[in-house]
Amino acid sequence: MCLINFAYKIDPVYRLILSANRDEFYKRPTAQAGFWEDASNILAGRDLEKMGTWMGVTKNGRFAALTNYREPAKENKQLRSRGELVSKFLQFNENPEDYLDNIQENREHYPGFNLLVGNQDALYYYSNVENEIKLLQPGLYGLSNSLLDTPWPKVRKGKEGLQSCLNQAGEKLTECLFSSLQYADPAADSELPSTGVSIEWERKLSPLFIRTPEYGTRSSTVLYMKNEEVKFVERTYIGGQVKEKDFEFQIEK
Repeated sequence: MCLINFAYKIDPVYRLILSANRDEFYKRPTAQAGFWEDASNILAGRDLEKMGTWMGVTKNGRFAALTNYREPAKENKQLRSRGELVSKFLQFNENPEDYLDNIQENREHYPGFNLLVGNQDALYYYSNVENEIKLLQPGLYGLSNSLLDTPWPKVRKGKEGLQSCLNQAGEKLTECLFSSLQYADPAADSELPSTGVSIEWERKLSPLFIRTPEYGTRSSTVLYMKNEEVKFVERTYIGGQVKEKDFEFQIEK
């Protein structure tokens, strides 16, 4: 994931409402969202290169999502895959805080990341760059490739879009959230962050929806979680076509 907007415990119906875009190289093999054959409790897309994932939920109400922290000078192919941080949390029933304690102890094994993990009781955020485990309070949040709520233009616009959509209901809310993720205009140069890539790439990476010849937004996801129910909708963009997968299930106690 490269952009995650989420409202946590501020909606009267849902404890979590999330809209997110996954940006990746087009050539990287990926499976669309579905329940995994080797872990049928997990609903997620899958990176078929490293077999991890960027976001997912389980039948018993666990949730995890990940973004990379943009530090090109520190990328190291010898480090572990960040996608396993999400998949391992979803595979087991370890308490979120205990899980993050273990990740914190092994933080240097991974390139820079931002990780959200939670269950029915709590939602946590941890970045191995900031190195602080945070229990999130009710609120509206935005996360891209820097720390949580860093006010990059795409983060600000994503949060504004989510806030605007929260007044909608039912299918109108879903369509509003997907529409808010489609904004493809680059930010003004004066607003661009400096993350170690060229100014040309800062421009290309600044919209909510990214389009370049080799890299861009591969999919968008809208997620709703109640205490008893999950609704998960993924739209994948393949060769100019949009493919949608829609899941809804009761949380197992």
